[in-house]
Amino acid sequence: MQFLLGAGLLLASLLGLSLPAMAAPEDTLVVNPSQPALYLDENYYSMLEDPSGRLTVAEVQSPAWSRRFVQMRGSGHPPNINRTHSTYWLRITVRHAPTETAAWYLELYDSHIGQAVFFRPRPGLAAGYDSVVTGANLPFATRPHPYKNFLFDIPPRPGQTATYYLRLHSDTRTSFRAMLHSSAGLIPELSVQYWLLGVFYGILVIMLLYNLILFFFLKEQTYLSYVLYVLSGTLLFLTEDGLGFQYLWSDWPEFNHFIGAAAPVLLLITFAVYASGFLDMASRLPALHRLGRWVVGLSTALLVLDAAVVHSGFSFWLYLLPYGLLYYSAFCAYRNGLRPARYLLLAQALVASSLTFLIMRKLGIDFYNNAYTVYSLYAAFVAEVVILSYALGEKLKGLMDTTLLTQHRLLKQLRKKHQAQDRLVEQMRENQELKDRLNTELEALVAQRTAELRRQNETVATQNRELLEANGLLALQSAAIEKLNNELSRDLHAEKAARIEAREVDFGEFSQIYPDKDACLRYLADLKWAHGGYRCRKCGHEKSCEAREPHARRCTRCRYVESATAGTLLQKCKFSIVKAMYAVFLLHAHKGNYSSSELARVLELRQATGWAFAQKVLAALQRRRQASDYEDGEAWSHLLLDATAEAEITEAETVETGR
Repeated sequence: MQFLLGAGLLLASLLGLSLPAMAAPEDTLVVNPSQPALYLDENYYSMLEDPSGRLTVAEVQSPAWSRRFVQMRGSGHPPNINRTHSTYWLRITVRHAPTETAAWYLELYDSHIGQAVFFRPRPGLAAGYDSVVTGANLPFATRPHPYKNFLFDIPPRPGQTATYYLRLHSDTRTSFRAMLHSSAGLIPELSVQYWLLGVFYGILVIMLLYNLILFFFLKEQTYLSYVLYVLSGTLLFLTEDGLGFQYLWSDWPEFNHFIGAAAPVLLLITFAVYASGFLDMASRLPALHRLGRWVVGLSTALLVLDAAVVHSGFSFWLYLLPYGLLYYSAFCAYRNGLRPARYLLLAQALVASSLTFLIMRKLGIDFYNNAYTVYSLYAAFVAEVVILSYALGEKLKGLMDTTLLTQHRLLKQLRKKHQAQDRLVEQMRENQELKDRLNTELEALVAQRTAELRRQNETVATQNRELLEANGLLALQSAAIEKLNNELSRDLHAEKAARIEAREVDFGEFSQIYPDKDACLRYLADLKWAHGGYRCRKCGHEKSCEAREPHARRCTRCRYVESATAGTLLQKCKFSIVKAMYAVFLLHAHKGNYSSSELARVLELRQATGWAFAQKVLAALQRRRQASDYEDGEAWSHLLLDATAEAEITEAETVETGR
């Protein structure tokens, strides 16, 4: 990766690594058909820097310039192209075996070299050199062989020693690493490389399609950010291994450079979006979330500025800070209880380990350089993709488990509510039976009294016939009896009406109907938003969804959260909502004729608190009686929805903690 190469060059300068200053001839590389591949370490080539960029192959062969070639033996690192305005010449001396009949091939591993010219001696006795010109700044068709890396032919020269030159120039800082392949061993090695790369990209494509399908089914934004992250990583690897330039944009070298510069930035942005959504940083770590947005945004702007204008080569530090902050955020999320965050920590640790090997190679430090560490970044990225996909699945499973647990709790509460309703229905049935029994007893008593009066009237009539002289007295007695009968009828009628209209229940029975705060809030929410009657108090929007607060609603337009008590008589209530609802019920049932001291005694409240809340309910009752739609005997729930009683209750209505 280009930014990692810049990091390697920067660390090389910090460590004080420098090239040897004394000229010395390079070792002769002896090729033998028994060895199908030979790696060119620093002993086998010398390097000459040409700041002017005008030297020809004939000039560098002259004694004046030939002595200036610097042998890389003992430097501990390969020759890096540190100055993009200079041209670098590499000299390689090869001794061919006497029995050699097959051609050899020189492979350059770094596909970002802008221009590479390979000079080889002409065959036979002809003097001079043939040249092959290619590079990343030229179309892919200019390459001698259709291969992702630069591959040059070395014709067979049995028993001869030949000197070859490479003229390298690059617009970006890069390094020189090469390998000699025999014609017999080249094709099997290339087949293995392409097969492994095919497996690598196949896994990435499968993970892309799999998580894209999950996004379309689940509508989870984290899956989309994960897909974009894997796609950015795929673009980055396509530019690094040269397959993108070979198969996708072979005629546009400028586009290849653009992708090489833009892919790391896209990788940073998409990973930041994915990590933020996966870790729920906005809710779990709000401070780190805000800081991370600023750091990622500033780093992205500086990276774009450096790639387009400055070309400083120090962009590594701009990647280090945001990635380190995101890794620290994952650690904090895991410590705060988000168990799937451990997979993100593991995946990033694997990538960081593979990047360590890459930086060591860029510095030329022999730190476990083998086939496994060279391709460790590919393996680490595949492992990261698989681990992060599994982490998304585990997080989704955790959310589903939490949802199922919440539903189980709601079902349990619903069963309790149904049981309370059944008890209420049973109590109402018993009350009805008691009322019918009392009515029957009253009717029997009236009939008995009426029969007695009838007998008395008959006795009086007999006495009237017998005692004519007592007619006046009997008339007065008859009038008194009639008056008493009328009063008794009125009393019986009033008592019957009072028993029929008396629906008062005590606090024990009321608390069975509304046993806790959740039941009260559910009742208030049903009253406020019955039959889809929601309307946002802030913007007037009529669509809402569930909020985190129990029985609250969140506006889908402005995200305003409205609680169940907002805009009701119970808003800002300082004591138990169950007691408050019972107080409203009592005052409504008694039409306001209920003393505050008795209310405080029944609800076990302080006198001042009971009086203050009673005043609030009486004011709401007065407003309700003055309303145009008021009906005598209406339900007490109309008082609960009084929207004008939102003022603070007096200081006496502070928290009743012990009750």
